[in-house]
Amino acid sequence: MELSDKRFGFSGLREVKEMLRGNPDVRFIRFITADMNGERPCNFTIPISELSRTGEDTGAESSGEERGTEKGFDASSLYPERINESDKNAHLDYSTARILPWRYGTRIQGFERSWREMVVFGDIMDPINGPYKFDSRMILKRVLGKVRELGIADTVYIGPEMEFFLFDSDESGFPIIEEISLDDSTYLRPRTVDFGAYFKGGLYGEVRKEAQMVMEEMGYAFEYDHHEVSNSQHEIDVHYMPALEMADFVMLFRYVVKKVASARGLFASFMPKPIAGVNGSGMHTHQSLFKDGMNVFYDSKSKDHLSMECKRYIAGLMKYVPEIAAVLNPWVNSFKRLVPGFEAPAYICFDLQNRSSLIRIPGYDLDNPNAVRVELRNPDPSCNPYLSFALQIAAGVQGIVESLEPPLMTEVNVFELSDAEKDDLGIRRLPPDLSSALDLLEGSALARDVMGEEFLSHYLKAKRSHVDSYLGSLGHRARDESMRIRISRFEIENLLPVL
Repeated sequence: MELSDKRFGFSGLREVKEMLRGNPDVRFIRFITADMNGERPCNFTIPISELSRTGEDTGAESSGEERGTEKGFDASSLYPERINESDKNAHLDYSTARILPWRYGTRIQGFERSWREMVVFGDIMDPINGPYKFDSRMILKRVLGKVRELGIADTVYIGPEMEFFLFDSDESGFPIIEEISLDDSTYLRPRTVDFGAYFKGGLYGEVRKEAQMVMEEMGYAFEYDHHEVSNSQHEIDVHYMPALEMADFVMLFRYVVKKVASARGLFASFMPKPIAGVNGSGMHTHQSLFKDGMNVFYDSKSKDHLSMECKRYIAGLMKYVPEIAAVLNPWVNSFKRLVPGFEAPAYICFDLQNRSSLIRIPGYDLDNPNAVRVELRNPDPSCNPYLSFALQIAAGVQGIVESLEPPLMTEVNVFELSDAEKDDLGIRRLPPDLSSALDLLEGSALARDVMGEEFLSHYLKAKRSHVDSYLGSLGHRARDESMRIRISRFEIENLLPVL
């Protein structure tokens, strides 16, 4: 089997071994997982030679029942586990396998070699207790299983809009930071590289193209790309996929975009609000439920083509989104994006096509049964995609389970309403900061059910530590209301390099 014939998605270890025998340049398997934050891939590589000592072919595998193998590893640095409980197994699911299209090369003179790697996602298993309680990918799988058990849908499709900035970088690959003076204070900001605007001009569109082509080589399909509103800001939209596949994609996409940008002397950032006073980066998440090949959200007899299940799903999102915002928007910086005036949602409301609403129904093709979907606009691209998707789906489905009253549509620009007018319409505000969002998350029965008691407890502890570090860095400015929108030195030095 030649590499060009099979580049992604294998049925099991036997098929992988068959491919590798014909492609000796694939020398390593890179297993990718997520820690609780999930903002970047956690990974380790396994030499191909190790496969000869693991996962022996069995009758079960040859019949397609066994899709992966397990590899033990030290998980002490990834999860909040005691050091004497750190031995875990990575279950490699070869149905997720993708071969990276680029080659790596040695640099020792006289020993010139090149190789390729295969990336594989999978689940974390506890040797004693089975599925690991701190594995966020497993959390998403449980939510999807529950949706199927309820009989509401057999497939949940997700389609995120991936926004990011490209900044100038130094020789080490880190973003170049400039100082600016404002109100007798000095602030830091990354150096932008173009003066483009929404659908207008800009530089480095080739980064968007190259990233797409790299991922197309791995079997992914895209819809379009363009320059975004702010200088140096870009967007790439991928074709929708089942939720678990999409979460894996988001992990890989952020890695690929950063790699492509770095090759051009740039730094790609998925930080929600790296620059004050301009639009931040979101990850508007489109979602729909399908059952027996039919879109559960579509109703041809309804005037707006939205089914009752769709409207109750929206009501569920509106009810529970304040409780889960600390996962969809997981950093102090995330909430500096969610302020009025920059197209990001700040208020909990719903309408058809209205981009000032938290939730909208894209109006491109409402006559197409498969195109009807819900768009939630507050998530940002720095989140853990497994947790984010799991909680969004759980919130929407809970609206169906509870038979919530369909929400009223808000057919106005919410940002132009006075506080009194918003109160009259029953429009609530999203949590104003991460600390407030964490308090709501702690009291959320929905989040506790989805994440599990221990995961939730450790997540809250880690994020509150993040908030404390941020507030401590501000000193006397911690109570300064202007810091709700200004970007601090703490954010530039601690978040920008890793998001």
